[in-house]
Amino acid sequence: MNPIYKLFPFINNVHFRNEWIIDKINNVNSWESILDVWAWECPYKRYCSHLRYVSQDFWEYDGKGDQIWLQTKDRDNTQLNIISDILNIPVDDSSFDNIICTEVLEHVPYPDKSITEFARILKKWWTLYVTSPFASQTHFAPYHFCTWFNIYWYEKILLDNWFTIVDFQRNGNYFQYVLVELLRFPKMIYIYSHLKIVGLILMIMWYIFVLPLFIFFYIFSLFTRDSETQLCFWYHITAKKN
Repeated sequence: MNPIYKLFPFINNVHFRNEWIIDKINNVNSWESILDVWAWECPYKRYCSHLRYVSQDFWEYDGKGDQIWLQTKDRDNTQLNIISDILNIPVDDSSFDNIICTEVLEHVPYPDKSITEFARILKKWWTLYVTSPFASQTHFAPYHFCTWFNIYWYEKILLDNWFTIVDFQRNGNYFQYVLVELLRFPKMIYIYSHLKIVGLILMIMWYIFVLPLFIFFYIFSLFTRDSETQLCFWYHITAKKN
């Protein structure tokens, strides 16, 4: 775990996202089928032992990408069942009871067409689980095409593709977002500024100097009044195909 998350566990939104996904998987009935779209290294496969699990990915990302900012460094594709374009998954219509699509839409150039493909291969009245960032830094480049998936995008695109949103959840709020950027600020100076020595000093001293500011934003994050509607980290969506 990132040491920052150990100090400030309330901003570990990756953990909260994973908790949401795992809870959804655990509540799927035994022996239903589930397709993990762009499954990467299949981190959720171990939670699907009670299901007929199938993984799909396009295989082209090797972990190194174009070396820009956040990359995974390595990539293990050995657990994948299907290797294909996300817009043309080689299965019959209405093949699956459930689809999970986690942190994928920002990595495909035509995310709306991906939803159309999900509608094709998902059985009627069954369930799509989606997470994607409302705000994120560049990662896994050059396979990072878009961000800022707002609830209004989901409402429009899912409805256009015969889905109804059953529930949705916002992960994080405005004050938590600012707090994360404060924690990231010294590292950003070190990597993206010519003043690297300043970044080094800040990385050592920053947390001491701005601790009161951390506390300030933390308190506001606890007493937020709908700030997550303005800015959050992720959206978690559950939708049914009509």
